[in-house]
Amino acid sequence: MEHKIPVRGEVDPKFTWATTDLFPTDEAWEAEIPKIQDMVQKFKGYEGKLGESGQNLLGFLRLEDDFLRIADPFVGYAMYKKDEDTRNPVYQKMAGQMQNLLLEAQEALAFFTPEVLQIPDETLNGFYQAVPELEHYRLVLDRVRRQKEHTLSQSEEALLAAAGKLGQTPGLTYNFLNDADLTFPDAVDASGQNHPVTHGTFIPLMQAPDRELRKSAFQSLYGAYKQFQNTFASSLEGQMKQLQFFANARKYPSALHAALDNTEVPVEIYHNLIAAVRKNFPAMHRYIRLRKKLLGVDKLHYYDIYASMVADQEQTIPFDQAKETALEALAPLGEEYLGILREGFDNRWIDVYENQGKRSGAYSSGVFGNHPFVLLNYTDTLDDLFTLVHEMGHALHSYLSNREQPVTYANYKIFVAEVASTCNESLLMQHLLGKTQEPKQRAYLINHFLEQFRTTLYRQTMFAEFELWCSEETRKGHPLTAEALCDKYGELNREYYGEEIEPDQEIALEWARIPHFYRNFYVYQYATGFSAAIALSQRILREGAPAVKDYLHFLSGGCSTDPVSLLKGAGVDMSAPAPVDDALKLFEELVKEMEQLSTQ
Repeated sequence: MEHKIPVRGEVDPKFTWATTDLFPTDEAWEAEIPKIQDMVQKFKGYEGKLGESGQNLLGFLRLEDDFLRIADPFVGYAMYKKDEDTRNPVYQKMAGQMQNLLLEAQEALAFFTPEVLQIPDETLNGFYQAVPELEHYRLVLDRVRRQKEHTLSQSEEALLAAAGKLGQTPGLTYNFLNDADLTFPDAVDASGQNHPVTHGTFIPLMQAPDRELRKSAFQSLYGAYKQFQNTFASSLEGQMKQLQFFANARKYPSALHAALDNTEVPVEIYHNLIAAVRKNFPAMHRYIRLRKKLLGVDKLHYYDIYASMVADQEQTIPFDQAKETALEALAPLGEEYLGILREGFDNRWIDVYENQGKRSGAYSSGVFGNHPFVLLNYTDTLDDLFTLVHEMGHALHSYLSNREQPVTYANYKIFVAEVASTCNESLLMQHLLGKTQEPKQRAYLINHFLEQFRTTLYRQTMFAEFELWCSEETRKGHPLTAEALCDKYGELNREYYGEEIEPDQEIALEWARIPHFYRNFYVYQYATGFSAAIALSQRILREGAPAVKDYLHFLSGGCSTDPVSLLKGAGVDMSAPAPVDDALKLFEELVKEMEQLSTQ
């Protein structure tokens, strides 16, 4: 039976997120606009005065905290309403208003960093002594002063803030083209039945046992991307150029240095990750050979790599069952964690199902002073169960950091963002494996775990390497044409997946469907986060209460110290290659167990 994607108004409200917890109506949201504009004017009143006295500096920093408290729900509401149906012009306009107001605020705040940098050390120390309340902001001010060599004059900073509007254009163009304008022909299965292809249905179609359906969906999706490949290439080149522009303006050696310096992560961690994964290509090539053998195909194609290697074990997991399983699997994290999780399940933190025009994929978004909001496109698969615990990992990280930290330090750095989510996934997998010794069921779960390694550790590292190449080509002045992007992406796929898979021309276009390339060196953190999460979950299961205490302390840490130190406190040192190497050793062990199970 053909599955119909509902329009937004047809979705049962209990499966939608409670945006009314932020604002009861659109009009109430609009009523905040004058308040935000007023605060922006108040910021301007401090210009030129921060170095005059400790009281002025304190007053400005407190105003900034007040602004964050108001702006967080304001931004969230506009974003969530737009994502419910990206085609809705009312919310497109609202999101645009919100972005413009944020940019106005950024422009109004442009004087802050240069003025703080101009305050002599002895003067600032005098401020701390005269105004003890400033101690609360010492870390904020230290972080600013750390950026001294990358900060420009006041007028130049104002110009860069204004240029931020232009810098957003490539990402916005990509989002509208990818989410709102791009449509795909239906896929056709072996019996001639049509299946709609959307961002939400594509991976489930790639996991279908019907190979004809997989091939049809694969060709449908990439055929549509091919029609617009030059536009996608232009938007990606625009993204890389704007990042390079800002890196050059701030005197960084590269856009990578600029992005990672902003998150207090050494660039060596990025390069070490790629080196560690490249060193472990043989394990991935072994996995691909095993996949080809277990699927029983003469030629393995890219539309075969998501299909289960274990027949007749697919599970349908309705959303209610997924919530129960999540609570069981995350029980090792203790009753406090489970209580917050239940609160999220019972009080509409989650937008569950796909509807027409809804933003693709999944995310979690924290809101200071309120609960987090989680977007899913749930389709009753095992993958979707893992996505649920993944996004709730993010949500509880936000919830605990927002609860335990003042607004100044609540927002955690993106380097640690993927740790909490992936730790949950690892605990779920260990829970499911612990419940069965039956060879076929165990093989099915290990298949899924191997796919997590492939898609999170290997594939995201491949994305990271591709993103770095794009950035380096831009830095050298080389154009990023569709042909050049496809050639490089195809080459990386051959290196990562080996010679046992057919070089399907469609896969060379996969770069065009990855929204994270507009997130400024974000993807590598899925891979480092996965490695850290494997280590943390094993420690939690092995040591119990002491490990849980350290882990919850980490989740409550916000940005109260740098992210590498926060993880060290939880028991993982990401500055060393060990966590990545250990995770890849586990991957190889799982491939070996899968090989053994396949002979039983």
